[in-house]
Amino acid sequence: MFKLRDSEIAEKIINYIKSRGRKFRFMHVCGTHQDTIVRHGLDEMLLEANVEVREGPGCPVCVTTGREIEMMKTLAYKGKIVCVYGDMFRVRVLGKSLESVKSEGYDVRVVYSVADAVEIAEKNKDKDVVFFGVGFETTAPSTAYSIINSPDNFYVLSAHRYVPPAMDALLSLGRIKLDGIILPGHVSTVIGQKPWEFLSEKYKIPQVIAGFEPLDVLIGIKYLVEMAENGVWEVRNEYTRAVKYEGNIKAQKFMDETFEPASIEWRGFPEIPDSWMKIRGKYEDKDALRVFVDELEEVKNIDIPEPPGCKCGEVIRGEIYPWECPLFGKACKPSQPVGPCMVSAEGACAIEYKYGKMWRKFTGK
Repeated sequence: MFKLRDSEIAEKIINYIKSRGRKFRFMHVCGTHQDTIVRHGLDEMLLEANVEVREGPGCPVCVTTGREIEMMKTLAYKGKIVCVYGDMFRVRVLGKSLESVKSEGYDVRVVYSVADAVEIAEKNKDKDVVFFGVGFETTAPSTAYSIINSPDNFYVLSAHRYVPPAMDALLSLGRIKLDGIILPGHVSTVIGQKPWEFLSEKYKIPQVIAGFEPLDVLIGIKYLVEMAENGVWEVRNEYTRAVKYEGNIKAQKFMDETFEPASIEWRGFPEIPDSWMKIRGKYEDKDALRVFVDELEEVKNIDIPEPPGCKCGEVIRGEIYPWECPLFGKACKPSQPVGPCMVSAEGACAIEYKYGKMWRKFTGK
């Protein structure tokens, strides 16, 4: 798990936290952090030090709504070539996934990047090609670039979302008391440090931008403990080797050129203001929601309930652990997922089932 020197540093951090003599509850907002924490057993180590770490809305596939997925299924049924990331391919809505649609003979293709989708459009000029733009500020710049530089038959259904407004919405709910937030490193490489600062000011809460090695996470948590103990409410950057205060200006310009903030629902949340990257009017000829408005009329306002018993929304909000969902490890497994949290490689349930010991400890499995 750790190299010898790393292990010594980790032990010192854990002993320091234990010496504080109090409990802390933090939240991270990144599926990769969840993977690091669970894969390397940091969740157990930290719990023994009276620190619990909950996952927030940091999995893009998990927060995408059933309605958006249903729209992509509809476009496939209408004869479009639909391009999606692998995780999104298996999320079921109303009993069917895009994988199911493909098995019926419709043209659904798994791609590794938006560039792959653009290449498909270039090779199929007689077909409409629709890319499902899923992800946060990390993946949005490449989608933005492709919207600007793509053939006439290429379109995007944007499900891209801004993370800071979602954290504002989560904290405003007040359903779970937090002592600090571990901010997403990948998102922060793009947007920088400044966009997070309003949360510390508004909610009097410390935050830290952390990298993805086990020691990154532990050092980040140490920073949070120090700030929480001293009543310091600010954003600290542990991930200085990758994150600049101003972020990636070039990537931000691509996003600002192509998208504008608008309100949208997230799975597990009501409509969150300014959290959707809506394609700007100047690029409406690339916006699948505008170009194919007639084809999507039947599903654009459809009410799609969560699968019975699925607690993915509560997991995303950090209100419960994956194993507290009644379906976890029973009706819902990676081989037969019910909710997106068990589908995505960044989903808390999938990560816990694959690597975790906590659920076996608490459920006796």
